[in-house]
Amino acid sequence: MSAKPILCLLPDWKHVLRRAWSIRLTILAAIFTAAEVVVPLFGDVLPRGLFVLLAFTASIGAALARLVAQPEMHR
Repeated sequence: MSAKPILCLLPDWKHVLRRAWSIRLTILAAIFTAAEVVVPLFGDVLPRGLFVLLAFTASIGAALARLVAQPEMHR
């Protein structure tokens, strides 16, 4: 009896990686999170918490994108 893998990729994972809005928005949220750490090192030019708000918005967008039909994913 062999154990089933806990995690396995979709057969078309490369296509999903390139096309899915949820992936794009998750990457954008990660960039905003990193910017929240890095930007203050260069001075207080932007309002405090701006990138946290942007990361939060992108994360909510990613969650919603998982629920919305994306026709270009099925081409």
